[in-house]
Amino acid sequence: MKKIGIIAKRGVPEAIDAVRDLLLLLDKKDFRVFVEDEIASIFKIKGYPRQEIPSKAEMIVVFGGDGTLLSVARLIGNKRVPVLGVNLGGLGFITEIARDEISKDIIDKIFSGKVNFEERIMLLADVYRKGRKIERHSALNDVVINKSAIARMVEFDVHINNQYVTAFRADGLIVSTPTGSTAHSLSAGGPILYPTLESFVMTPICPHTLTNRPLVVPDKFILEISIKNGKDVYLTLDGQVGVPLRVKDKVRIRKADFKTRFLLLHERDYFRILRTKLRWGE
Repeated sequence: MKKIGIIAKRGVPEAIDAVRDLLLLLDKKDFRVFVEDEIASIFKIKGYPRQEIPSKAEMIVVFGGDGTLLSVARLIGNKRVPVLGVNLGGLGFITEIARDEISKDIIDKIFSGKVNFEERIMLLADVYRKGRKIERHSALNDVVINKSAIARMVEFDVHINNQYVTAFRADGLIVSTPTGSTAHSLSAGGPILYPTLESFVMTPICPHTLTNRPLVVPDKFILEISIKNGKDVYLTLDGQVGVPLRVKDKVRIRKADFKTRFLLLHERDYFRILRTKLRWGE
């Protein structure tokens, strides 16, 4: 992998410093670098629009937190470009390494190609209005249907593989991948799924009926959610992209035909990550 894309969280001075350190490490190496244009202009080097980088690079280094990494995963889509997430601080579950771990040894390891990959499923959400598909979006963490801050409960029907499941009255519904099970779903009482599992979880948000509980299903299943009642209802992808929904809209959610590929530079201890991030045992 000698074509490296570099994307960083915008407006963060630490991200600029981290990119500078990486460029110094890559200097005089046989790498071709594709730096997003906003960052490149600071260093007075050739830059590229962020959306073009996945089609040019063989791997992408992302400086930021989980939010930045989520946006890049959606940007890559089906291009299968592996991602190395570098955490710049805060609570990061899916960023692979910390900034101070970037070193000459890491660069040499990437240069040699002696690295491993881990694939994570993504979701596709299609929105249908009057029988016509009007939106399609992907998500690495979750697809959420919820109301605005002051709206009443949302009422919707849920079908799985064309079989009726139940009618919900709730503040919303989260459909989460294993990767996203430690995000919004967890705060709503959902279970933690091991990140490489091929399944997803449906978690109601503050359901009117307390017996409505989270449900884990195989990722081969297709979920269909029909909006029966509610104002100011939104479909949200990874907490970053929002689509307003109307009564009688249908949202069809399934596993995407592509996965996000993460670059692994060392043996991942997921349970240590959970202990650290969730402060188990303290």
